[in-house]
Amino acid sequence: MSEINKKLKLMLICVALASPTALRAQSFEVQKFDIGGNGDTDYITAEPGSGRVFIPRSSHVMVVDGRTGKVLGDIADTPRVHGIALARKAGHGFITNRGDSTVTMFDLKSLKVIHKIPMSVNGLDGIMYDDFNDRVVLTNHSMPLGTAVEIDATTGNIVGTVELEDTAPEGAASDGKGKLFVNNEHKNTMQVIDVATMKAVASWPLAPCEAPTGIAMDRASSRIFVGCNRQSVVVDANSGKIVATIHNGDGVDALGWDQKEQLIYIPAGRDGTVTVVHEDSPDKYTVVATVNTMRGVKTIAVDPVQHRAYGFVPEFGPAPAPQSEVPVQGPSGSANSGSPGPMIAAWLFAIGH
Repeated sequence: MSEINKKLKLMLICVALASPTALRAQSFEVQKFDIGGNGDTDYITAEPGSGRVFIPRSSHVMVVDGRTGKVLGDIADTPRVHGIALARKAGHGFITNRGDSTVTMFDLKSLKVIHKIPMSVNGLDGIMYDDFNDRVVLTNHSMPLGTAVEIDATTGNIVGTVELEDTAPEGAASDGKGKLFVNNEHKNTMQVIDVATMKAVASWPLAPCEAPTGIAMDRASSRIFVGCNRQSVVVDANSGKIVATIHNGDGVDALGWDQKEQLIYIPAGRDGTVTVVHEDSPDKYTVVATVNTMRGVKTIAVDPVQHRAYGFVPEFGPAPAPQSEVPVQGPSGSANSGSPGPMIAAWLFAIGH
């Protein structure tokens, strides 16, 4: 397989800083690899410390060395895959498959599938690992209401389900003390779940955030970072109060957090940028860089051990010309819609400094 490794050593221009004591602009190195393979993508996952990056590709999951772009393995039979969670204590990984409403449970070392877990809910989407109780949490675009489902990371057994207030729950974060926080993209709210009872115990409005998706938490400061289009927010995990806003690009679908470096990474798929933000204090945040990637990089994964962030996007050529003068109706009803051209590259971006 051919490999392209471009080191772009960018000195990035940041917004003007209002305070004379604020952090200065930081420079980031961007590596770009063409990893090949087929299929579109959604939530990617980085394994802390190993350099492995798990990338969903519509019907399979590619495992790539983020330092070199080398493909290390592939997990097949994951129809309409959306995300991957890694439960390293149990030695297992989990993959959400919306196409057949199953979760693939696999061995982290060998990447061999252990079994597929059938789900009683549909709309499988987000997934994360909760170290508080060694469980994997799914956030599902179920109908008639969205759901959060917990799976035992050792056995693969389903241990709890809670109904949410929105059909489009997105990311989830854990405080490590028995509470989960879930973003609701359509209602612009965050719900708080008590994992002991698997019940939603609070709902917090997130205005001025629009379409909250990505989420991460600084447990030390009890602050939750919520990725939103153009303007993200920081939430006090104790009160639900919005304590800060962050200006970023458009088309956010995830965010990443590096605890040691106190850096938040917010990708913008429509703008092709990643906004990097430093947590100066629990209620003060400074944009330190805007990293250029490319249009379509909307999710991100951070390795908090190697201090690298990863984004991914397939690049497609122009759509084929229609075979006749009669417009062909695509899936959405518009002429020739839903028919991209052939894939010409599959770009993995690795961001570090």
